[in-house]
Amino acid sequence: MNTFITNKKRYNAFGLNVLSDIQLPELPLSVDKGNREDILIQQEDLTGLWNEIGENKKYFVVKEDIIMFQLPNKTIFKIQNGTEIYYSPIEDINEDHIRLYLLGTCMGALLMQRKILPLHGSAIEINGKAYAIVGDSGAGKSTLASALINKGYRLISDDVIPVTLNKEMIPMVTPAYPQQKLWLESLNHFGMESNDYRPIFDRETKFAIPVTDHFVSTPLPLAGVFELVKTEGNEVELQSIQNLFRLHTLYKHTYRNFFIAPAGLMDWHFNLTAKICEHIDIFQLCRPLSRFTVQDVTNLMLTRITKGE
Repeated sequence: MNTFITNKKRYNAFGLNVLSDIQLPELPLSVDKGNREDILIQQEDLTGLWNEIGENKKYFVVKEDIIMFQLPNKTIFKIQNGTEIYYSPIEDINEDHIRLYLLGTCMGALLMQRKILPLHGSAIEINGKAYAIVGDSGAGKSTLASALINKGYRLISDDVIPVTLNKEMIPMVTPAYPQQKLWLESLNHFGMESNDYRPIFDRETKFAIPVTDHFVSTPLPLAGVFELVKTEGNEVELQSIQNLFRLHTLYKHTYRNFFIAPAGLMDWHFNLTAKICEHIDIFQLCRPLSRFTVQDVTNLMLTRITKGE
């Protein structure tokens, strides 16, 4: 069995202090000299526990205070109490693979346990406010976010967007960490050389892009959500999402939303998203499948934001 235990290091991500025994180069090192940590990431042998509670060897086991899942014959993960993430390599496995799930599925589950809404998409700062770009896999969320960054706007989060309510009940987006994930097609479109970036494990045509110089470091109010969808039409279109469809959109694009019900979080999710909907606009951005329309989509999105303000 591989072991990745090193001297523990402290990082910042999602507004939280992370103490980890596996190196996480995607995350900025913590400047907090204290001993406080919000999240512990640590290797532990989970095979016995998985054999005990793994119900018919399903990939996921979700309970109120614990979420476990297994990558068959590779790694077992356990997330509990919103404070701890444990990983257990089953056989020799690339460390990049473990980090991919630690910062994705594991972190999304942990945010839910902490009653922080994890939306699946990219969040961009525009004129001092946060705008979330959500959509199905391959819709072009990160590509649209990258186009906005190229126009001078800044990244708040990519992949997992943490949303909370402040004391005034205003929805706020907390910065995640300064990295984007872009497909090779998008790199080519923006004139970026793939040799300059690290491929994401298991996805040789998707790359990790550092954006330290274009990253927001403080929480910002969420002003709007844009759902990006691919259509058979020929034109880029934007329409407002209204009424209960707004709640459905936020549920559909909650990261790993199949955790919500078995974790006993349905009431929490409904109440939180209902309050969020009181303060934000939600739109659907339709882009044609037939052509690469990122500049058209970007211009339409910015035009709508400017009109709203």
